[in-house]
Amino acid sequence: MQDYNNTSLAYVMEEEKESPEVKMEEYLSSEENYWLGNDIWTVKSGKFEERGIDLRGRKWGSIADFSVLPEGKAKTELKYHALWTITHKVISPLVYSAQYKSAVASMGTLIQTEPDTSLTELDVTDQELEGLDLPLFRRNIILGILHTIRRLLRTECDNREETEKDEWYAYKIPGARLSATQRRKSVVLRFHAIPEYYRSGVKRYMRRLVIKRSWSHCTEMLRYIRNFFRLFYEHGYEDGFLKTLNRFDVERYLEWIAEEHQGENATYTSKAISFIREYIDYIQMAEYPEAPEKDIYRLIFADDIPKRERVADTFEKIKYIPEPVRIQLDANVSAIEPDQMQPLYVLLRETGWRGTDILNLRYDTCLDHVWSKEDSKYVPYLCGEITKTGIPLLKIPIREEIAKLVEEVRKEAISRSTEENNPDKYLFNTYEGLSMGLPYSKAAFVAAVQGMINRKGITDADGNPYHFKTHSLRHTRATEYAEQGMPIGVIQKLLGHCSLQMSLHYAKVSEDVVYKKWKETESLKTLHLDSRPPGKAEGVATEEIQYAYVRKNLDAVRVPFGVCFKPAKLSCKTQLKHCLECANFCTSRENEAEYREEIRRVGAQIALSRQLGRKEWEKKNQEYLSLLLSMVEKIHKEGVVHKNGTLREEPHA
Repeated sequence: MQDYNNTSLAYVMEEEKESPEVKMEEYLSSEENYWLGNDIWTVKSGKFEERGIDLRGRKWGSIADFSVLPEGKAKTELKYHALWTITHKVISPLVYSAQYKSAVASMGTLIQTEPDTSLTELDVTDQELEGLDLPLFRRNIILGILHTIRRLLRTECDNREETEKDEWYAYKIPGARLSATQRRKSVVLRFHAIPEYYRSGVKRYMRRLVIKRSWSHCTEMLRYIRNFFRLFYEHGYEDGFLKTLNRFDVERYLEWIAEEHQGENATYTSKAISFIREYIDYIQMAEYPEAPEKDIYRLIFADDIPKRERVADTFEKIKYIPEPVRIQLDANVSAIEPDQMQPLYVLLRETGWRGTDILNLRYDTCLDHVWSKEDSKYVPYLCGEITKTGIPLLKIPIREEIAKLVEEVRKEAISRSTEENNPDKYLFNTYEGLSMGLPYSKAAFVAAVQGMINRKGITDADGNPYHFKTHSLRHTRATEYAEQGMPIGVIQKLLGHCSLQMSLHYAKVSEDVVYKKWKETESLKTLHLDSRPPGKAEGVATEEIQYAYVRKNLDAVRVPFGVCFKPAKLSCKTQLKHCLECANFCTSRENEAEYREEIRRVGAQIALSRQLGRKEWEKKNQEYLSLLLSMVEKIHKEGVVHKNGTLREEPHA
């Protein structure tokens, strides 16, 4: 098997020097080696006060007692867990003394026979603990200690490069695309279930992917790769099977997938095939030693991949808040508890941003004032990075009263923040506990709003307590923008969408508003059904788009820089790309002014990306700028640019 790591002797020596055991002993050697050298940590020693730990007036007794534990690695790990959790206020000294001290003593039985075995290797279940005749609450504490120790040793004590490990934590990988709320979760890629024969190769593939795609996409990709290998090994295949993979093997895989996902959404089956095709395609191009010898296009055919759930159907599941409920929610914001969740609701309601976007706001950059020619004064703007769509800085105007609210939250955040408790300068930050330095939990916010709904008796159409979802605020705001007649391009800008197609899905309007707006324009009679095309010499190109002669089965939709002539029944294939690359897109010289403005805007985005050190955004915008300049050159030469131009118009009579 190929060794991609090429580990040297010097590297091994460095790893031994900085092993988890050494890191733990260094941590426990503070306060004159008190924590490592003593098995009973007493109040009267004064060492807790030296470390800045508040004992709340307690003057006697012990906080922790490890004297009943045998000497060894497990004992050191338990001491490390105790000092770290008390220091970081995850567990108070009083709670540790009252509950954890006795639980640690009970663990002596578990480690008595192998005290030098790490607790990370101790596989203890609740059923096994029942045999020790311990009460339920103490068993839960022991399981909690083991879980926390495993996490601490993975995150705090292992100095290897993150991508060398079998578990990758996102926040330790430079360039990983991670939203603020994901930092609260156990955002980790686990490779244990990948067969050892293929593990190095899969890690090599994922190293590239984690800095190019979102963390969510990487998690999905690894899950499907893991499942791919699992299915083959379960059906008798052995190490090395991938290199000799043939069409018969793939057909068997398709059968296994169809059986596993029978009755489920077609998206799962589609990804189980398309993701594997993407993976194999890349390792073949990159010439991985384990890559299949047969070309991917002779292994997995395009028609093997079933169609996923339609985007339109997905968005139908997103519901805006009914008006009677919305009015009650807005009127009861002050009843949301705890009260620090109130400004979070207000900003979500005001802006229509995603919950992750608001929680990603930083107190030093979230508020700006821009001169308005319209009002002849400086007006407030909310500023934030939109991680999902790759916008390094999105600025949208907000009302003065909202700006005052943001300023109040900013002042409090500035006064409470330190390098230790808020290194990333989050506006909505957690200042203590295991989540210190992370933004508020989105789940906690939803629970706070739902609690208010239950207390106030806010019900849905069936009389049940209304079920609140954070994203419904975004959909509600988008709907309000659309119903107020705001142009779709402006809605796209305000919501931070990467394409107009996304904005169109969100910005639904009620049937009543549709009829009202239609009624206002009906009398204009802008479409003349009896018109005829102007005469033109055969073979002479025109520089005008003749809308009256667009085929009946095509949609003629205005998009930036031109018109999209997409077949009416065909979904947009470039939703997350630029329309400029789509075969249905049409543009002409009449759009030159739009190109000039967009080129200027993209140039500013490139400069901003450089200023913020965001190379990935700079690269993306550079590619977009090249595409814009190429299109301008084409329309100068051709007048009208449309790949399917000959198929657009009906034959002239």
